[in-house]
Amino acid sequence: MEADAPRVKVCGITSLADAEVAAALGAWAVGTIFYPRSPRRCDPDEAARISAALRRRVEICGVFVNASLDGVASIADAAGLTLLQLHGDEGPSYCAEAARRTGCQVIKARQVRSPADLLALRAFRTDFHMLDSSGRGLRGGTGETWDWEMARRRRGDIPFIVSGGLNPGNVAAAIAATDPWGVDTASGTEAEPGRKDPVVLEAFFAAVAGARSAAPAPAP
Repeated sequence: MEADAPRVKVCGITSLADAEVAAALGAWAVGTIFYPRSPRRCDPDEAARISAALRRRVEICGVFVNASLDGVASIADAAGLTLLQLHGDEGPSYCAEAARRTGCQVIKARQVRSPADLLALRAFRTDFHMLDSSGRGLRGGTGETWDWEMARRRRGDIPFIVSGGLNPGNVAAAIAATDPWGVDTASGTEAEPGRKDPVVLEAFFAAVAGARSAAPAPAP
């Protein structure tokens, strides 16, 4: 990937094999989901295998939705997580305590339905923000995009990651519309829920790299 391309987080990883493919392509992070209702839920033992093999190369992210702090801390320790993605109704104090108890960096995710959702994120002084789509009553993995133009109204200095229905065919447009620090893909690079398609995943990384390399240079 180009040096100035957005970072890529590959989410919905359930196997070491898929994590290794993502790492080889240049992923910044691989996401393992610990939300019981997700079809992409990762076994904690497999997450630990992924971490043991790859944590020196990529961030190992655990995705949680309204989990107890004790539960998050226990899984983070057992699975060797380096990054938490909090994708529920967790408040700023919860996020700060999760970071303190685990030593992990934190992504606070928000489903973007209106500019008010962007405003609400300003209360979270986490390491990263994630702007995701909402739909079908799911917490991520919807396969649906959102109105990226709303991201232009975002204010603040927290690096943000764009998520929600991103695939090789639309990620360049998402980058052009939002100028994100990073992008996240789950359903858009799968053969089936929880199993990646290596060819599609490679195309996704190529599209991300091409989006920035094709951007016009700033005026002198």
